Amino acid sequence: MAGRRGLDALGGPVSHAIFRLARIHRMLAGQLLRRIGLHPGQELVMMHLWELGPQRQTDLVRLLDSDAATMTRTVQRLEQAGFVRRRPSPTDKRATLVEPTAASHALRHEVEQVWTHLEDLSTAGFSTEERTAALHTLERLEHNLAQAAADSAHADTER
Repeated sequence: MAGRRGLDALGGPVSHAIFRLARIHRMLAGQLLRRIGLHPGQELVMMHLWELGPQRQTDLVRLLDSDAATMTRTVQRLEQAGFVRRRPSPTDKRATLVEPTAASHALRHEVEQVWTHLEDLSTAGFSTEERTAALHTLERLEHNLAQAAADSAHADTER
């Protein structure tokens, strides 16, 4: 704990707490997802495909705020595991559609269970009001940072 306080004293205790929280959340999510044969991030691709149906790989990059190389590796791994298949788009010969396989639909319930379990672990001991307040605070932090990123990108284009 003393090491954490030392870093917090450098001027960013909230930012440091967010960093620590994100790191341990991702680590725990990874442990839970590995039990069902997935790596962190793959479940997000699958969730989008289950909800939206077949998607162009480029749209998955945009939806998940990823990069093309990472998405290519993720889709390849999901394809090797039998959870997605790629096929040419019938409307755009340059595009590839990624679609969930029948085998992946059995995985959907397991992914939902992992996310529910992770939510329960993350908010253990919280009252309903505390969960609502925590969600509101996190959404506000996200909004602030998204706005700052957009402002920064705008400033960069003006230079």
